Amino acid sequence: MAIRPDRLGDILEGAKRRRRTIVTPEGVELDIRLAGSGERLTAFILDLLFMFAAVFVLYFLLIMLFFTDANISVGMTIILFAAFVVRNLYFLHFELAWQGRTPGKRICGLRVINRRGGELSPSAVIARNLTREVEFFLPLSLMLSVYVRPGSLQMLALTGWVLLIALLPLFNRDRLRAGDIIGGTQVIAMPKRVLSGDLTAGPQKETKKAAYAFTHTHLSVYGAFELQVLEEFLRRPPSEETQRQLEEICGKIRRKIHWEREVPPHEVRNFLTEFYTAERASLERGQLFGKRRDDKNSPSV
Repeated sequence: MAIRPDRLGDILEGAKRRRRTIVTPEGVELDIRLAGSGERLTAFILDLLFMFAAVFVLYFLLIMLFFTDANISVGMTIILFAAFVVRNLYFLHFELAWQGRTPGKRICGLRVINRRGGELSPSAVIARNLTREVEFFLPLSLMLSVYVRPGSLQMLALTGWVLLIALLPLFNRDRLRAGDIIGGTQVIAMPKRVLSGDLTAGPQKETKKAAYAFTHTHLSVYGAFELQVLEEFLRRPPSEETQRQLEEICGKIRRKIHWEREVPPHEVRNFLTEFYTAERASLERGQLFGKRRDDKNSPSV
């Protein structure tokens, strides 16, 4: 399937992004936008700042508790151990808890996904973040140690290693770092979009009574991301291929939300449009109360 140009995305996001097509476990082909090297670097720097801030606060608290003449050695040991734990668990915790996002990635609109279209597994997150220790933190720690002299062969070797690893995304078409290659992951851009209103507005829709009634259980399965995907298919011009795709999507949605009634082929578009309308209204009601659901993996509201 050819990647369809997103002219609106190009206007809103500026320079054109590299795009790839992945297939979700539901069998839906999606166009994804690869995160730029500058965006990833910015997100990483922000995460480092947040992490160092957390370590600084932790240092301050531990100094207040342990730094006395009697237990200064104990305090130093605890501080070093706490810094190691924070450094190694920061990325793991947030990418597991926030479905592939850290505070830095969230600010920059980035997300880690499974490169093969499946669910982002804990093993993939662990693999990509343990690799970061070898890529960046271990060489940096050695460079800052007292055993490596400035200008020595060891310093040059470590500097070359860090630069080589840092430039790796520039030498592959999908901008993958070593951790992404090992973990089977990909960092993509998730630009913030608002759901369009013209699919649910208009005089015809206001006067026509809905033929399908959806309960809160039906509407609690999906989030804003899946709704935007459905909107994209509903906007496609009528054709045999579009009808076939809508029928496949309708079947998958019915199975997912446990909809027992049959939907005739000629009613598929109406069913999906009304589901879109109800789902959009449900998500907007949740946002009014501060309950935002980005995708189906987010907690139900």
